[in-house]
Amino acid sequence: MSGATRTGKPAISDRVKSERRLGWLLCAPAAIAMLAVTAYPIAYAIVLSLQQVDLRFPDESGWVGLQNYQSVLTSSLWWTDVFNTVFLSVVSVSIELALGMAIALVMHRAIFGRGVIRTSVLIPYGIVTVVAAFSWQFAFAPDTGFVNQLPLISDDMDWFGGRFSSFAVIIMAEVWKTTPFMALLLLAGLTTIDDGLYDAAKVDGANAWQRFLKITLPLMKPAILVALLFRTLDAFRIFDTIFIMTAGAQKTESVSILGYNQLISRLNLGLGSAVSVLIFVAVLIIAAFFVKGLGVRNPEGQES
Repeated sequence: MSGATRTGKPAISDRVKSERRLGWLLCAPAAIAMLAVTAYPIAYAIVLSLQQVDLRFPDESGWVGLQNYQSVLTSSLWWTDVFNTVFLSVVSVSIELALGMAIALVMHRAIFGRGVIRTSVLIPYGIVTVVAAFSWQFAFAPDTGFVNQLPLISDDMDWFGGRFSSFAVIIMAEVWKTTPFMALLLLAGLTTIDDGLYDAAKVDGANAWQRFLKITLPLMKPAILVALLFRTLDAFRIFDTIFIMTAGAQKTESVSILGYNQLISRLNLGLGSAVSVLIFVAVLIIAAFFVKGLGVRNPEGQES
């Protein structure tokens, strides 16, 4: 059996091996540069996380081993912030996936004005996050905003006075800002699907919903997973929107806000670095889950 290995997987041709080798060589300079820029800060954060480094009490510095990690992981504040971060990430990314898919389908099937439509859709993503957060904060402010003037909404509604009402505004701002990015990634996946498959399905009597479930979704799985990966990693590190709108008040603090408070506000570099390392580990776990756990496959049929 020359066409398969002992494990039953199809043998990789010399051409594919050569292309992969060339790909590694082309990516190597960028990878080395990224490692040079990121490796030192990560290593330094790990070293600081093993020490008691509080700039308010410089004379009390010293090695404490894993004590900082123990303090963080046994703190109820950490787990509250983890819940907040996961809740915001899951809800916002789920909404963005649904809206992004709908927008991508519209852009892909647009008969005229495709360039104008795509440019218009991407405008929110081009706005700086801080500017977008301030805009949404002003819109929902009880004294300066217009939202409370809308029908069915109380004039004295304090959107930032409660935990989940604050979450609602934060999620709306995140969805409005980043749905275009999700739509753009999904649109790239839609363009790879052969229209002949849809024509053949129509001949067999499949309706639009059946074509979407049986053709579009299966063939778009790699694009969907890539979009979910990028947006989940981005959402898990949410900082700007929360910092502008609530600054972590009303129990809306995320893990990034917690790290900021420890490092910048309280000048506790040891605990702050431990929080940062834990966030980094969480990001790695999320990335590994999407890449390995969900089994994205490349065109050659091999797992990426």
